[in-house]
Amino acid sequence: MTADLLAQAQAGDGNAFGQLVEPYRRELQVHCYRFLGSVQDAEDALQDTLLSAWQGLAGFEGRASLRTWLYRVATSRCLDALRSARRRPPASAPPAGVEPPEPTRLGELLWLEPYPDAWLEGLADRAPGPEARYEAMESISLAFITALQLLPARQRAAVILRDVLGFPASEAARILGTSEEAVTSGLKRGRAALERYQRSSAPREPAPRPGSAAERQLVDRLTRAFEAADVTGIAALLTEDVWLTMPPLPLEYQGRALAASFLRATAFQPGWTARLLPSRANGQPAFGFYVRDPDTGGYYTVGLMVLTLSGIRISALTRFDPGTLPRFGLPLTLTG
Repeated sequence: MTADLLAQAQAGDGNAFGQLVEPYRRELQVHCYRFLGSVQDAEDALQDTLLSAWQGLAGFEGRASLRTWLYRVATSRCLDALRSARRRPPASAPPAGVEPPEPTRLGELLWLEPYPDAWLEGLADRAPGPEARYEAMESISLAFITALQLLPARQRAAVILRDVLGFPASEAARILGTSEEAVTSGLKRGRAALERYQRSSAPREPAPRPGSAAERQLVDRLTRAFEAADVTGIAALLTEDVWLTMPPLPLEYQGRALAASFLRATAFQPGWTARLLPSRANGQPAFGFYVRDPDTGGYYTVGLMVLTLSGIRISALTRFDPGTLPRFGLPLTLTG
């Protein structure tokens, strides 16, 4: 950032403002996504952030870096969004004619959306501060984003600012407009809640490295099983306590048998086969899921499936609505 560019922006030059904030646009969107769990909500919060920053730039005195100041604005906009009830979508219903089995439980995080890995390119170069507890990709995983959504707003903010981004306590306090003691207290409670959440799940083996031979082999085996409508073959790749979830549909199934029962009842009707198009979301393998109707020859779009891996098994299958596919460069329909 040059002093001349800042002065031009503060004088009302929109082009100069765009040049100032462009290097931070993507990381601010990811910041908002961690807070809100929804890509659409994150984009809305980012736009609110940029508007507020533009309107308030004349008051920026340079006592903190521009990046820190932008994070303060973005954090404030995210906290505002969390107070707004309008961001909670209604639960959706299964498609007409589909009768899924009884779920293990009904989920509450119906607004959760996947984040494309392609949008994360280049962010790895921005290493978090030295006080961060989480690796960059770990802090964008579906499991971590889900856990964050369970925290109260101020605890969530403290964890993101301190343990994800690595801001010192003093800087996090300035961003939140509060005391260091309040940040430290919120961080302590947030960490304890995350630890309780982690202990509530069975221990997991480390996932294979992204793009590794082990990951490719597992994804290839799953792809072959899906495309052959081999539910038994799919089930063999799942952990015993696998979770199958599908926000904004609230149905959640735990266990290999229940997951297989759901697939047989919904995705693989007699004579149907599937096609999968590979992608990546939240640092995890993903694919667009399309099922072929033998009567019409057309493909029914099921949505985006994201895999959470535990060793050489799949510990979670998360299916997202077809509306997420365009963000991943995937089509809504396929031809034979």
